[in-house]
Amino acid sequence: MDTMQAWAIETGRLRLVPLAVEHAEEMAEVLSDPALHAFIGGVPRSAAALRSRYTRLVAGSPDPSQSWWNWVIRVRAEQCLAGTVQATVTAEGRGEVAEVAWVVGSPWQGRGIATEAARGLVRGLRGQGVRVIRAHIHPDHHASAAVAAAAGLAPTGHRHEGEIRWESPAARPPVGGD
Repeated sequence: MDTMQAWAIETGRLRLVPLAVEHAEEMAEVLSDPALHAFIGGVPRSAAALRSRYTRLVAGSPDPSQSWWNWVIRVRAEQCLAGTVQATVTAEGRGEVAEVAWVVGSPWQGRGIATEAARGLVRGLRGQGVRVIRAHIHPDHHASAAVAAAAGLAPTGHRHEGEIRWESPAARPPVGGD
């Protein structure tokens, strides 16, 4: 699998910037609310812990069949970071599949930022030839389900570790010839 790196993605109000270790300090503050972990578990990480995690993420997947693409969400008007989006891309069946996730810091929630970022992410992944896009969402996480629906994903009958798999319809491969 091609180990391509993340690229910048522009939306109306946002710029999805490829993750860098240098983002750890600001992101520790963005992600500091313990309520963000209600559905995913864990606790907020310190800047040092995020630097360590981001170092691993930026280095890429140790599995050559996967690419890790990670972005921070920059709100252009405020010139600040507001969250992250990510995609783990693998080859599966007749095309690439991306497992996606997003998180927006509490101060920026309720403003459509997660929806705009997820739509931009899906559009960007489609532009890179990803055919299937999936997210796993806790059944009680209604806000995340709304973001997934707005990004073009729909719930399926599949569950993984208690979460519902949401999936986009597979993009059709390009039609060849005239």
